[in-house]
Amino acid sequence: MNRIDRVTAILIQLQSKRVVKAQEIADRFSISLRTVYRDIKTLEEAGIPIIGEAGIGYTILEGYRLPPVMFTKEEAVAMLTAEKMVEKLTDISTRKMFQASMFKIRSVLRLTERDHLENLEQHIAVVESPYFSNHKNETAYLQDILKAIAGKQLLAISYFAEHSQQYSNRDIEPVGIFFMGRYWYLIAWCCLRNDYRTFRVDHISELSITTTRFNKEHPSLQSFLSKISREKELHTIVIRVQKSVIKYLGEQKYYNGYVSQKDLGDTIEMTFLAGSLEGFSRWYMLFGEWAEIVSPRELTGIVTKNLSALQKKLS
Repeated sequence: MNRIDRVTAILIQLQSKRVVKAQEIADRFSISLRTVYRDIKTLEEAGIPIIGEAGIGYTILEGYRLPPVMFTKEEAVAMLTAEKMVEKLTDISTRKMFQASMFKIRSVLRLTERDHLENLEQHIAVVESPYFSNHKNETAYLQDILKAIAGKQLLAISYFAEHSQQYSNRDIEPVGIFFMGRYWYLIAWCCLRNDYRTFRVDHISELSITTTRFNKEHPSLQSFLSKISREKELHTIVIRVQKSVIKYLGEQKYYNGYVSQKDLGDTIEMTFLAGSLEGFSRWYMLFGEWAEIVSPRELTGIVTKNLSALQKKLS
């Protein structure tokens, strides 16, 4: 990226949020802080009212805005790709809002960029797996949840808990949402349990934003995600599978923690990171006749136990 393009991109970044730190700019463009300071000075000399404070960051004087910017062809294609994902992975309300945003984006594109998007649109798709329901996120309440988070408003929900197979009505203080695997999750302070809880959003059958506001300052969403990551014990599993069977594993290998594989001639050595040895053993039994377990030994014992239990049922 040449300097003119970079300085223009920095100006757009400064308009994208209230305060932008120098380090954020440096990280984005892989430049030194000294270069950031020089580029900011260039913008100031061009008449841009930038306010900078040491240790806090840069902000543009309230009320100053450039006219709508033009998107590059690559940026427009990235937005088109994101639109395809939003269509499949979010709820109806989010989908409608993103589509409205895309109309606005398309409206400021040059004709060549618009034609480019129209030509590419039929060549990008996010396909739902036939093994999963494609309706689970249709009414995911994502926009209502985000509205409550922004306004610090209590949510009243009716929730179905898988472990008890029961519905319960709860008042919760929402902290944040995240997408993992195939589902959206909500982390919130549960007034019923008097503790933080993680809710699978598609298990919320009813949700309403109450007029009650909460003042409690909750930890950041990232702190909860880091804790979840630390607490989840992952097992390194190595197996060797005959080459003739590999093609039948399909996408299931990814759902079971596939990491990498190595060609050993007649067999493929595959490495997985799995959260449950028991769960992995059930999947392994589908093709175990054409495979062998390298490690851990504990997995061999679990498979043997499951096979013995199955044999007893069949005898």
